[in-house]
Amino acid sequence: MKGRALLAVVAAAAFAAPANAQTFPTNDATLRRIWEIGMQQSQVYPLLQVLLDSIGPRLTATPEHRAGNDWLVKTYASWGIPAQVVNYGTWKGWRRGISHVDLVAPRVRSLEGMILAWSPGTPNGRPVQGEVVILPDVADSAAFVRWLPNARGKFVMVNMAQPTCRPDENWQRWATEESYNAMRARRDTATRAWNARVQRTGQALSLGTGTLGRRLEQAGAAGVIQSRWSQGWGVNKIFDSKNIQNTPSIDLSCEDYGMVFRLAEHNQGPVLRVTAEASFTGEVPVGNAIAEIRGREKPSEYVVLSSHFDSWDGSQGATDNGTGTVVMLEAMRILRQAYPNPKRTIISGHWAGEEQGLIGSRAFAADRPEVVSGLQALFNQDNGTGRVVNLSSSGLTRAAGNYAGWIAQLPEQLTRHFTGIAFPGQPGGGGSDFASFLCYGAPAFSLGSLGYDYGTYTWHTNRDSFDKINFDDVRSNAVLTAMLVYLASEDPETVPRDRRVIINRDGSTGEWPACATPARRSAEWTR
Repeated sequence: MKGRALLAVVAAAAFAAPANAQTFPTNDATLRRIWEIGMQQSQVYPLLQVLLDSIGPRLTATPEHRAGNDWLVKTYASWGIPAQVVNYGTWKGWRRGISHVDLVAPRVRSLEGMILAWSPGTPNGRPVQGEVVILPDVADSAAFVRWLPNARGKFVMVNMAQPTCRPDENWQRWATEESYNAMRARRDTATRAWNARVQRTGQALSLGTGTLGRRLEQAGAAGVIQSRWSQGWGVNKIFDSKNIQNTPSIDLSCEDYGMVFRLAEHNQGPVLRVTAEASFTGEVPVGNAIAEIRGREKPSEYVVLSSHFDSWDGSQGATDNGTGTVVMLEAMRILRQAYPNPKRTIISGHWAGEEQGLIGSRAFAADRPEVVSGLQALFNQDNGTGRVVNLSSSGLTRAAGNYAGWIAQLPEQLTRHFTGIAFPGQPGGGGSDFASFLCYGAPAFSLGSLGYDYGTYTWHTNRDSFDKINFDDVRSNAVLTAMLVYLASEDPETVPRDRRVIINRDGSTGEWPACATPARRSAEWTR
């Protein structure tokens, strides 16, 4: 342990090195080769361009997801890396077509809107026209049931209209303090009132449209209209229509939703015409794309590159998680050239179903126990386009020594960006795919990147698009990942699995995160 503790100190010194210091290793030809290939011959841009522009978003079990998996396998094959799609179950197949939402009364305007994932379209994809009504403010669930016949043939708005679609930071910059505080107070009051309105219906309004949407569908509504503003300019969260089978679920932008809401609120007769094409294709096979470079000395020990390949389809799925996908894809390309005969087996897992609860990675961990038991290290990247700055040994106490030893050998050009180091840190409970392996106590680590307003502007939104990518950062992340994989593979020591004691906020002793059973078909999906 003393040697490992010393390495941790060396790593900490590397984090603090001045920007002009030259700490690039001079005695490791493989690290130098990784740097040269990754920085001078980067394929990050063309890979992301094809993935995001040509293939597009990769909602689980859609044609785009299957096409993307095929592209991954062919791309790996072109580099001489064996890869295949490994099915773990089936999922509800769905094909998105055109969505078009128009206001036709009291004036004409094309609106910014689209149907949610797994939403039905309009009958035969033809236009449906109807009046707009707002979810009523009823006394209780019985009153809501009495109101439901009024929903027939109508488009029903189920979210509160935001009083402003201008971000808070913009208000703070320009408004007086009194005006800003008044706006916040009005919004808070309106939010509480709307939540109480929904609650009195006796139905739930979840990430999709919940049981409230299903009840409106049963009443014959022409469509359910929602808007989940993400608190930034022109950006909405776009999720799914999980509970509705026959009625379109439509998202409108914050601005357009507010306009239509006000027209209805003031009895000015808003009428929408909606054209939406979508088709369900039954339960279809769904799987992970897996690439593998066999180890020469310890083939039954593994280093895993981890990223989820699926995305929501409100935009292109660029930073969630096209960037993480290409980090791992590019790292494998670099390793194939710079480190073609690894000591341990290297696997790259491009997981499906992460957005539905880490399903693909959990299925892989359950189906491949030899990988879990033989795991030397897993590196996962899944939080946007920024350069990696946060590292943790995920609550594994003695793994910190190995991790620090690898970091100490990295070039200063990469380590100078590290600002958040947590050794041993805390175990992740399920936010991304590394948790599917960490729950077994296996050494699985998350590579946390800079924010770039990820939570507001690109995470699960209609603005998660190609133009939001910082290609220099993605290139650096691919080089960093390739180096960490190489160093973990060559480490003469097996990474220990000692777990820290979990202490809850109240001071009580907590439990290590439990491993969840993955859903193998869409009927088993629960939030």
